[in-house]
Amino acid sequence: MSGRIPRTGSRVLTLIAVLGLLAWQYYHQSGNGPDAVTVTPAGDDVVQSAYAARRSGVWMETGGRVTRVLPDDNEGSRHQRFILDVGDGHTVLVSHNIDLAERIPVSIGATLSLRGRYEWNERGGVIHWTHHDPQGQEQGGWISRSGTLYQ
Repeated sequence: MSGRIPRTGSRVLTLIAVLGLLAWQYYHQSGNGPDAVTVTPAGDDVVQSAYAARRSGVWMETGGRVTRVLPDDNEGSRHQRFILDVGDGHTVLVSHNIDLAERIPVSIGATLSLRGRYEWNERGGVIHWTHHDPQGQEQGGWISRSGTLYQ
């Protein structure tokens, strides 16, 4: 035997490799894979970049100034909600689960930094998962105000 793969076998192996690569890429970019969610480094434009690209499921660190405090969302898990200006007038809704983490003392003008998962929507996006992972499988998120960490 010469060690050569017959032409038909070579095509099959190439097809399998391409399909495997496509499946891997879909799995890891669709939000299904264990590392599919990209952790974006802190910066002034991480929210704006995710918004412009219409990306969801993006873990990020950002910060900004509270411009509006909204009533709690009490349907299902309770969430504290507020609007955060993350720079250049871009605002994002922060939805902080107060069944899993302590309520943040926020008021208009408060400056916060946070880590959470960004989800795209037409109004600027939502950042949630600003708390620990109760199952301990992911790093989880947090909110920091005046040197106090809430997670």
